[in-house]
Amino acid sequence: MKNTQGYTGELPPTQFNMARYCLEAATRTTPDKVALMVISDAHAPIASAECWTYRQLNDTVQRTAAGLRRLGLEPGERIMIRMGNTSDYALLFFGAIAAGCVPLPSSAQLTEEEADFLLTDSGARILAVSDDLAIEPPPGVRVLDPSAIMALRKNNAPLGYAGTAADDPAFLIYTSGTTGQPKGVLHAQRSAWGRRPMYQGWYGICPDDVILHAGAFNWTYTLGVGLTDPWANGATTVLYNGPRDVTVWPVLMEKCRATLFAAVPGLYRQILKYNDVRDFNLSSLRHGLTAGEALSVALLEQWRSITGKELYEALGMSECSTYISSSLQSPVKPGSPGKVQQGRCVAILPVEEGDTPLPPGEIGLLAVHRSDPGLMRGYWNRPDEEDLVYRGEWFIGGDLAHFDAAGYLYYHGRNDDVMNAMGYRVSPLEVEHCLSQHPAVAEVAVTELQVRDEVSVIAAFVVPRDPDEPDGIDAAPLLAHAHAHLAAYKCPREIIFTDTLPRTANGKVRRRDLARWRRQV
Repeated sequence: MKNTQGYTGELPPTQFNMARYCLEAATRTTPDKVALMVISDAHAPIASAECWTYRQLNDTVQRTAAGLRRLGLEPGERIMIRMGNTSDYALLFFGAIAAGCVPLPSSAQLTEEEADFLLTDSGARILAVSDDLAIEPPPGVRVLDPSAIMALRKNNAPLGYAGTAADDPAFLIYTSGTTGQPKGVLHAQRSAWGRRPMYQGWYGICPDDVILHAGAFNWTYTLGVGLTDPWANGATTVLYNGPRDVTVWPVLMEKCRATLFAAVPGLYRQILKYNDVRDFNLSSLRHGLTAGEALSVALLEQWRSITGKELYEALGMSECSTYISSSLQSPVKPGSPGKVQQGRCVAILPVEEGDTPLPPGEIGLLAVHRSDPGLMRGYWNRPDEEDLVYRGEWFIGGDLAHFDAAGYLYYHGRNDDVMNAMGYRVSPLEVEHCLSQHPAVAEVAVTELQVRDEVSVIAAFVVPRDPDEPDGIDAAPLLAHAHAHLAAYKCPREIIFTDTLPRTANGKVRRRDLARWRRQV
């Protein structure tokens, strides 16, 4: 916290390829060790799981890289991935990076409309899809179906890793912003190196670890914690792509002898609610990892008391992954996600203006020094948004926080209206725009509502166009409209009808007053 001069950790080499960094060392030292295990049936024998050794991954990633280049995809050009949680997803992601191209991992939950926006906005030249997620691409975009993806790695000799520079583009991730449309976050090859402070500052990772991650590949949390970091450390990663069922996670922890388990707090809460984890042998588990949303003290204590294991939290963002965390080095302090990871430069800045860090105890904007190698290259074709997030040498993500005298950070929510839905950032403007297209809606405002301790949902406050028309005040068609145009995690769980919306003197909707407004309608 006292460091205000910039990143002090070891910097990446000038020439750096993220895929090579993750796979080459373990391929050389432990080529036949299982690097990736994909499980479709949690109750089937472990021998039935799909397994990839480091030798196989290294070879297939390079063959995939050769296939993409042979198709004409040049370094820096984009390939959008629209697939489920399969090994093909991971192989394409790292194969593109190995070739110097730029993968765009997208969520399988996105509607065709949302996927079309990403495809068009990114200018992707290739779209890789699974059969159930195929969409009609615009002219000039080549589609790779599962058979074509398989041919990439079967019909091409290994290319070798592209000689990329550390600051060259590596991958593009889309996240909700304050403008209502998703914005692309372009990460550099150095982003993998920028994760090194997390190795001991959060995980305590070693080559013997077996990491079970509960997320999907499109999420930076999964791409980083579930693939990039385990492979860079020669560990084994386990991913599940079977039916969504909260009861499978303790089964998998036991069966795979997982040493680390990673999920969002909401999933930990569900695991404890719908399972008696004391019925499972979790002796191999050293501790759990959690990020994406705030960990409550009550959930932390419940996990500790039932499992006897620690739960280490981290705080970060799509633009820089995590930089605050608890760990063996920074013991858990309930209510705080932890301390600044070693080498990073993080400060609290005044909310309105100025780049002089505030002293302990004062609430301000959480900022990361722009010299951090994990920080994004920039927003994709959004220079106007970049102007809003940099203040001098600092990147400001919009989180409010303060440090205590011991260096522990305490989170105070967002300084803007961006919501958090199960770890996904969701812009209220995006949801409002969708609902406003329904003919029964005159006005709409969207916010998060706390429905019970530790649980918040997205809620839409709707002024009906015709309040006297029964069909105009029915929530069902509005919810159906949202699900037809938005990914499930963006859709409101509750529709609240009202005659008016709370506004400022200038007529702007006061979203922060909507929770209080609810009690009045």
